[in-house]
Amino acid sequence: MPEGPSILIMKESLQEFTGKKITEARGNAKFEKEPLVGKILLEIKTFGKQTYLVFDTISVRIHLLMFGSYSINEQTKPDKSLRLALRFKTGGMYFYTCSVKIVDPEFLNTIDWEADVMSNEWNPRKAEKKLKTNPQMMVCDALMNQDIFSGVGNIIKNEVLFRIGVQPESLIGNLPPKKLKELIQEARNYSFEFLKWKKEFTLKKHWQVHTKSTCPKCGLKLIKKQTGLGKRRSFYCEKDQKLY
Repeated sequence: MPEGPSILIMKESLQEFTGKKITEARGNAKFEKEPLVGKILLEIKTFGKQTYLVFDTISVRIHLLMFGSYSINEQTKPDKSLRLALRFKTGGMYFYTCSVKIVDPEFLNTIDWEADVMSNEWNPRKAEKKLKTNPQMMVCDALMNQDIFSGVGNIIKNEVLFRIGVQPESLIGNLPPKKLKELIQEARNYSFEFLKWKKEFTLKKHWQVHTKSTCPKCGLKLIKKQTGLGKRRSFYCEKDQKLY
């Protein structure tokens, strides 16, 4: 599943169409496309792993899910995978194998933008408050909770926990105050490093534990285990990461 930094890269790619009028709309997403024709794309907003194409009376929400993708100016996948294509005079955007829905613009006012770890509105104090109200939550679930750390995905989760030396099944309520603050800080720090490396096409070279088999610090075999309520893959070192 594309994580927050990858969605920001997609947003940057789509920005050339801001202020442009739609000349054609098609695809197999389950809503009428014709009302989009003639509308001007006013703004593109992102919230974690979600993208919003904002028009005057409606917005289109796009979530790439696990295997979604997009292309610019050229359709690169067959029609059966094409959820939405929006054509403009100067080109177009295409979204495949993803969730595409129409939402009311007022819906955007209900989003807690301060929960997006890559937003200028990110509020670490609010994140800390949310965490403290869930002392029995595993840290692996906390990092993947989009209401607390919107945009964080499995790669960021594994790498952040290795950085701060915490095992994924540790409980939030058992973390020392310093570790809790490190968790919050590194979730944001690593997300921006992820963005930088992704743009440089070097992201995988910087992975310390995600999909790896050996700890880069001590050389011991890493534990690979499905953890938390979501049963997502975790990679961690029992020696260099502590269970709280």
